[in-house]
Amino acid sequence: MLLPAFSDWGLGQKSPHKPNPLVSRLTSQADAWDKAIVHKDRSAIAANMSDAFRHIDSQGNVSAKQQFIDNLTAEKLQIDPYQVEDFEVRVYGTVALLTGTTKLTGRYDGKVFTTHYRYTDIYVKEAGGWKIVQVQITEIGGKP
Repeated sequence: MLLPAFSDWGLGQKSPHKPNPLVSRLTSQADAWDKAIVHKDRSAIAANMSDAFRHIDSQGNVSAKQQFIDNLTAEKLQIDPYQVEDFEVRVYGTVALLTGTTKLTGRYDGKVFTTHYRYTDIYVKEAGGWKIVQVQITEIGGKP
């Protein structure tokens, strides 16, 4: 995530003295993905995603990989650079849960928007490395 609050959580244990290399790798990968989203870099966005990717939005709607990429890179949408807070990585074998909160701002069809949400990104280890298979977001009530 853009300048994330680094977490030493990984493999179910907190390690304040020695960061887990896999947690560091997944944190960097997630940060690069966020930057790709802000810059609408379709190939970088897609490269981080499993072909089995699903997104569940705050209203419960589900979209697959291509629709998600199309929505993020739509001409009508401009996302401002953002920072993830409360960032945490938990690894369970070949599955990793990345969670955090984001205060997102930008413009859609010329209209300014602001949203504050909590998310869970689920990564799995595939033949080509760690890929995101699911994103679920929940809007946090009130003004960000």
